[in-house]
Amino acid sequence: MPAPHHQPADNRTAPAASAPNPDGFIRVRGAREHNLRDVDVDIPRDRIVAFTGISGSGKSSLAFGTVFAEAQRRFLESVAPYARRLIAQGSTPHVDSITGLPPAVALQQRRGAPSTRSTVGTLTTLSNSVRMLYSRAGTYPEGATQLYSDSFSPNTVAGACPRCHGLGTAHEVTEASAVHDPSLSIREGAITAWPGAWQGKNLRDVTAVLGYDIDRPWKDLPRADRDWLLFTEEQPVVEVHPKRDRVAKPYKGRFWSARQYTLHTLADSQSETQRNKALRFVESGPCQLCGGSGLTRAALAVTFGGLSIAEFNALPLSDLAEVLRPVAGLTDPTPAQSTVTSGERSEVAKSIASDLQGRIEVLIDLGLGYLGLDRATPTLSAGETQRLRIATQLRSGLFGVVYVLDEPSAGLHPADTESLVRVLDDLRAGGNSVFVVEHDMDIVRRADWIVDVGPGAGSGGGRVLYSGPPEGLAEVEDSVTRRYLHPGGEQPAHGPREPVGTLEIRDATLHNLDHLDLDLPLGVLTAVTGVSGSGKSSLVGGVLASSASTHPLITRVVEVDQKPIGRTPRSNLATYTGMFDAVRHAFAATEDAKQRGWTAGRFSFNVEGGRCEVCQGEGSVSVELLFLPGSWAPCPECHGARYNAETLEVRRKGSTIADVLGMTVDEAADALADLSAAARALTALRSVGLGYLRLGQPAPELSGGEAQRIKLATELQRARSGHTLYLLDEPSTGLHPADVELLTAQLQQLTDAGNTVVVVEHVMSVVAQADHVVDMGPAGGGDGGRVVAAGTPAQVAASPHSRTAHFLRSAIGS
Repeated sequence: MPAPHHQPADNRTAPAASAPNPDGFIRVRGAREHNLRDVDVDIPRDRIVAFTGISGSGKSSLAFGTVFAEAQRRFLESVAPYARRLIAQGSTPHVDSITGLPPAVALQQRRGAPSTRSTVGTLTTLSNSVRMLYSRAGTYPEGATQLYSDSFSPNTVAGACPRCHGLGTAHEVTEASAVHDPSLSIREGAITAWPGAWQGKNLRDVTAVLGYDIDRPWKDLPRADRDWLLFTEEQPVVEVHPKRDRVAKPYKGRFWSARQYTLHTLADSQSETQRNKALRFVESGPCQLCGGSGLTRAALAVTFGGLSIAEFNALPLSDLAEVLRPVAGLTDPTPAQSTVTSGERSEVAKSIASDLQGRIEVLIDLGLGYLGLDRATPTLSAGETQRLRIATQLRSGLFGVVYVLDEPSAGLHPADTESLVRVLDDLRAGGNSVFVVEHDMDIVRRADWIVDVGPGAGSGGGRVLYSGPPEGLAEVEDSVTRRYLHPGGEQPAHGPREPVGTLEIRDATLHNLDHLDLDLPLGVLTAVTGVSGSGKSSLVGGVLASSASTHPLITRVVEVDQKPIGRTPRSNLATYTGMFDAVRHAFAATEDAKQRGWTAGRFSFNVEGGRCEVCQGEGSVSVELLFLPGSWAPCPECHGARYNAETLEVRRKGSTIADVLGMTVDEAADALADLSAAARALTALRSVGLGYLRLGQPAPELSGGEAQRIKLATELQRARSGHTLYLLDEPSTGLHPADVELLTAQLQQLTDAGNTVVVVEHVMSVVAQADHVVDMGPAGGGDGGRVVAAGTPAQVAASPHSRTAHFLRSAIGS
């Protein structure tokens, strides 16, 4: 085994031979992906290897951009050319050679918005087995014929409810939703759901020709007339003679009821703006025909264990495991369960139930027992999604694979870390290599090997400082990670602030919060803790956000969430923070731009003139892939620059406008120091640990944690003093402990300015620095939703009922 090494900056070894390595190491030579500086490193196979370093140091470039990308490239080269073109292929990594590399599977934190039809069941493929269970072993009504498994899916023609088309939500037009002011006449616009401009005038004229009084107040029209105008399916065509325009000729006009027009717009309009407008005129809620399940009546009539498939899917996974255990033969059935039909006691039922139960137990071990199979994927955090995918891979039975994981501990309470480590151990025990890009030092300490990258971010990083067993990192002075992996002292003492008031929450009910009472102190920093699913986000993002707006001591509520700052490459860091306006005006003020008569608009990639017209200023073009989701590829004309060649002739301080967008925040801090508006934004971004991001980094490339910190930085640069309630959901996600310290300092600064800051947080170093802690629990789902402990960090750390207490005691050194 190679000895652990501390790699010097410019001392490279010769590339290794291309033959497989018999000693069990993957040997990387000359890696130059992103900010990596000709990196040479040996990484052991069949081990848990943690890649560490501050955000932007290059650890993901090494693990994902180099090791995984090369494994994927080699696999794709073995695929037939006709099939290869159907697969979204990444770029070839910049590396001289990699030897000893097995096949690899990447489990990254997904970005973007998944389909609303995607659920926990579909993501984990558990739904396939559940449908088969109901099809082959379910109890059917007397006389009913057996249904195929597709009939139990709301995403198929056979299984989808005919009214809501499998969505579970129905849109219905009512008089109240279509007519917002019944005192108006039809001529005055009483039917709000009808379109405006010429289309609306046409419908009013058609209505008059049909004999209805369009000048009488809506509320005074006969009920039969109002119902016909709003809900009829008829579409009579009449001849209209325009009265206000003598030149216009008579024409044939078709009548549309308010309901018909609105539903037609929702179903057929290609304009998202028009569809969103139409949603204002409908009442949405669970479909009455299927009860919100999205399934046909025939599918819902089949039961298993006395439960319809909708009821089965709604159960928390921990409860579902108990339902399946007696069927799988793992426990004796209760008297009620012993009366099940022969189909439910068949070998088929036992086989399917046994497989389901085993797969569900893995999810429970990962702290996800509070989720139901019908939980929509868009409502899951990135960490929850990734752990679901980890569990799916664990049951796949692959051998000899390198699993590359992106912060598997994200969103995980410290109490659940042990379960995650066990799952990683199981993957390794199955003959696989497990590479984790990780900031959680508890996970890193349990790894077999560490690859520490740094020492800084961006151009200040890109070197492997250490590759070896965890204990050896203590000797590497350049490593920022070292002092967190081997802590040498306690958290600095922090005296709690005195509250300036109290926000009283009474009888709050939302999701699993059940008649919750809470007194939240104002003017202080509060951390909300608890295991996954305990109700933290429901309390902060739901109850507090809605209740605080009416409190006299709170003038503004700001939710800083992890939703994307944009969904296309057109949105980026520079545009979102507003600094790009100052940059464009600065380029327009150069002598070259003035001589050409160019204004700031010339340097916008959102309008014609200066932008590249092939990609219309996005820098990327959308590539549609047959049978697969579309992806983005660099523009073949501007190669990602976003601008045409003529615009790029103008330079400011030697840089083009595209060069500025290519700078990191740290680099731009020097280049744009003379632009006060830009400098303010850059200072705020650096203060929350985002100095490594490029100004033009497209929004789809940003993680949820990065998006949240961009929003926080945007707030910091324009924060008004006092009386604002800031609500943040796990702001430390994706941050190295050194960057967490920077973030904590900013939260303290916001609080010192007289604001109230509430953070949902799992990182105990942040919680220890709070003034007040609210610990939710005691468990997730139906076993959560209550305040287990509340008070100062020391008081919560002393609570005998809190699962957080033990970890908080360690953080505060008590």
